[in-house]
Parts: sequence; C-alpha cells; structure tokens
Amino acid sequence: MPSLNLQNFATLVQSGAAALESAAGTLLDLSVGSVLRALLEAAASVALWLQWLIVEVLAMTRAATSSGADLDSWMADFGFTRLPAQAASGTVVFSRATPTQSAFIPLGTAVKTADGTETFLVTADPTNPAYSAAAGGYTIGAGVASLAVPVTAQTPGAAGNVLANTVTLLASALPGIDQVTNPAAFAGGMDAESDAAFRARFIAYINSRSLATPLAVAAAVEGLQQGLFYAIAENQDPSGATRLGFFTVTLDDGSGSPPASLLQAAGTAIEQVRPIGTSFAVQPPVKLSPTIALSLTLAPGTSLAQAQSAVSGAITAYVAGLGIGAPLPLTRIAQLAYDALPGVLNVSGVTIDGLAADLTPPANGVIRSPLVVVS
Repeated sequence: MPSLNLQNFATLVQSGAAALESAAGTLLDLSVGSVLRALLEAAASVALWLQWLIVEVLAMTRAATSSGADLDSWMADFGFTRLPAQAASGTVVFSRATPTQSAFIPLGTAVKTADGTETFLVTADPTNPAYSAAAGGYTIGAGVASLAVPVTAQTPGAAGNVLANTVTLLASALPGIDQVTNPAAFAGGMDAESDAAFRARFIAYINSRSLATPLAVAAAVEGLQQGLFYAIAENQDPSGATRLGFFTVTLDDGSGSPPASLLQAAGTAIEQVRPIGTSFAVQPPVKLSPTIALSLTLAPGTSLAQAQSAVSGAITAYVAGLGIGAPLPLTRIAQLAYDALPGVLNVSGVTIDGLAADLTPPANGVIRSPLVVVS
C-alpha cells in the first residue's frame, strides 16, 4: 500500500489548534469543554473517518491488500477466477433389522451427521448391481440386510470431511430401512480457494503468460481445480524413456485414479501454453495402495478401538497428502501413531506390505488409500 502520513485523533486536534492559534490575533480558549475545542474535536472525528475511507479504497484497489469479494472483483479484470469449494464424498451403509422384504433407496436421499450439521445426498453408481437408472435409485433385495451406496455433501467445503461412524441420521423416513452409518471417513471436501492461494496462483499466471516453460504448464494445471498433485517430466515419454522435445505430465486429484475428464481438461489447458515444436502427454499416476501394519502398547484406560480409529485416521490423512513420487518413510508411521493419541506408549512391528522398510513409488507413482491394520 502507498505510504500515507496517517494521524490519530489527538494529532489532528493538536494540528488544528496550532493552525488556529497561528492565524488568530487574540488569545483563544481551547481548554477542555470550550466551544472552539469541541469544534476542533468534531472536525478531527470527521477527518479520521475520511482517512479510514481513503485507506479502505487503497486496500481495495490492490490485489495485495484486497480480500474476499473485492479480491474477486480485482482479479476479474484479468479474466481470473477463484477456484470454488469442493464437496466431500464417501460411502454410507443402509441397513435393516428385518430384511424380509425389498426396500428402495432413491437418488437424492438425505442422511445427516449425528449432530445434524452436515447433510449428504445419495448419488448414482452405475457399477453397483443394486442401482437402476430407470428406477432412479438402489433396490435392496429381500433377504439382504444392508447395502453400501455413495453420497456427496450437500454443501461443498472441508466441513464435509466427517469422521467414520458419524453419519447416523436419516433425514426422512425411508420404508424398510432402519439405520445408516459411514464405515470410513469422508474425503475430498475443500473450502473455496483462500485469498493467499488465489494471489499466489495469479502471480504464476501472470508470470507465465508470455512463456512456454514448466511454470506456464504448472499454472495451466493449477487453474483446473483445487487439491491437484502433478509432476512434469521433461524429455520423457509416458513410459519413462528419453524422448527429446516431449514432456509428460502426471496428474492426480488426490484419489490416485483421476477421472478421464480431468486428464482431458488438463490436456486442453496445457495445449494453450506448450512450447512450439513440442509434444506432451497427460497421464494418471501409478497408484500404490499398501498395507500398513503396526502394534500399539496403550496406557491403562485407553480404548483400543479409540486408538485404532485415531491412528488409522492420522496415517490415512498423511498418505493422502503425499505428492507424486513422494516416499512413505517407515519412521513417519511410528511418529504419526505417537502423535495421534496421548495414550499410545509404544509403537512396534511397523511394516509396509510386510517389510520393515520405506515405500518408494516410481517417479510417476503415488501412494493412496492404504489399508491400516492396528493391533
């Protein structure tokens, strides 16, 4: 922000008094409670308000000091928009005590967390044998006690990333269904892009407009959506073989198996900034889903179930943040277990896929969705 000679209330009153005294031909009464002092103080109050308005205007006219809707408006002049919030998703299990008759779960069925703060809606899964597009939902056959179906948060944002076994309320009566729960924590929910991230991405965007560099390719990818992981391999084809004038972008949305639509969108964005005379490919990562096993020694009074949930959640969250090609250190697993719960006294027998060694994926690989076994 430009440097301003800002003044406080006392300084404004003193400056006004000094100006009056220098211009007056007689002695002035500026004591507390005098009419003239009251006028000076009133003028100083208005000056403070005008000074605040000037500061606000200056703040809103610069990206570095704007925030919220003002920052969005500033960026809109460049055709640059904030990345929106993303809705969390996961799987819930509908069950019933007496499965003598069939039951139907229509798309859009709402379920809620136990405190009622988060609502999730049933979505379509064409790969589920119980799903029927014509019927518009899922049918639980007679004799079947439960059915797992996908749901998505009604309101996008990180608040939808709820813990396991917290979605336990049916928003409305569902004939033939007694209860619902989520066996695993939900993931994928993200709040709208923060002001700081928005500014950082804009800087990369502006700095890469006249360039055909890795920075330009990275800016093109980062502008697709939040939560993306990517790696750029220059002079390499998708197999890893050397190929001059070719680059490969490995892209992940955090799941380890990004949809084809995202890869296609990335290819379209990169095409706009790639260097002339070059070719490229966009590929999903090689997904590794290891089995992580460890044993805990717990303090008296510490529940094993509670420890299993806390440790498993901490390890899964850590793995979800690993970038493409990033290794999973064996010692980090033990550290996560210790930090997950104060009642963890000792961690032993830590293995990854049966080996007491770090797991290192290939350069285009990513570690996701581990099976955590805590005993």
